Amino acid sequence: MEDKKREIDEHKITGFFDKDTDIEGALQFKGSFRIDGNFKGKINSDSTLIVGENGKIDADIKIGYIIINGEVKGTIQAREKVEISASGRVIGSVVAPKLVVEEGAYLETNCQTSDKLPPQKPEELEEPEKPEEEAETEYQS
Repeated sequence: MEDKKREIDEHKITGFFDKDTDIEGALQFKGSFRIDGNFKGKINSDSTLIVGENGKIDADIKIGYIIINGEVKGTIQAREKVEISASGRVIGSVVAPKLVVEEGAYLETNCQTSDKLPPQKPEELEEPEKPEEEAETEYQS
């Protein structure tokens, strides 16, 4: 099976919260969405979410693909991949078939890499099931 690559084009972002924005609620979108401000609530999309260096998210997230350059607290369930850059901070739990963590990233998480994710339900976000093998990790730089 070929690795499906997504092209991230900053000019094709369909939604954006700038650094001086504070939003609380539920977010659903199609296309690429970037958050450089503060968001609290739930995020549900099969698309790409980019958390900018100034972005701070406290949410339950069900997403296709997420790139984290800022801070995320909560539960992340990704259908494709989670990427955490050197400036990224993740506190909570991560479930994804692929997890990429750059040197220097901060993680305080329970991580599970699995191709078998529960199907997404737009009307409700559930906690991920306990994995058979769960690794608790904490990385600090």
